[in-house]
Amino acid sequence: MQRAEEIERLALRAATGNTQDLEALLHIIGPDVVRRCGRFLPCREDAEEAAQEALLQVSLNITSFQGRSRFTTWLHPVVVNCVRQKYRELKRRGTEEPLPIDDSQHVDPRTTSVIAGSRIDLLEALDRLEREHPQLVEPVVYRDICQLEYAEVAERLGIPLGTVKSRLYQARRAIRSWLADAS
Repeated sequence: MQRAEEIERLALRAATGNTQDLEALLHIIGPDVVRRCGRFLPCREDAEEAAQEALLQVSLNITSFQGRSRFTTWLHPVVVNCVRQKYRELKRRGTEEPLPIDDSQHVDPRTTSVIAGSRIDLLEALDRLEREHPQLVEPVVYRDICQLEYAEVAERLGIPLGTVKSRLYQARRAIRSWLADAS
């Protein structure tokens, strides 16, 4: 509990422009950010790259943290967005680069790990959701991945609670269908 309070204190001071507190905050949250990125990106190097981007985004945007919610709540969407961006980059790079001559070197995470495969499938479903129904992405990311309360999702998005629930229902239905088709 003391660590959480320290993170909140550092975040509030860093938001006012205190660079020493920002450095201390980044140092403390760094390992947790890498772990969070690793929940979605099965390759450790990719997770670390996404984490570095997330920490950079924190340092660039910390002044937007106003302390109305917990810092970790503010941090969740930053991490998720960096993971999704890294996934898109990897996917784009994968289609641009030729396959290795020795196909045995190419490993698809979906075939090596049920957990990694389901993470990749979820990222793919979120990508598809963004292409087909962009208004549904943020509610499902905030509620189901970042685990924010419904009211907080509504507040962050500036939409009524009923609209949040409706969009979540639609998003979950689409994602469930796509994940079932992928298996």
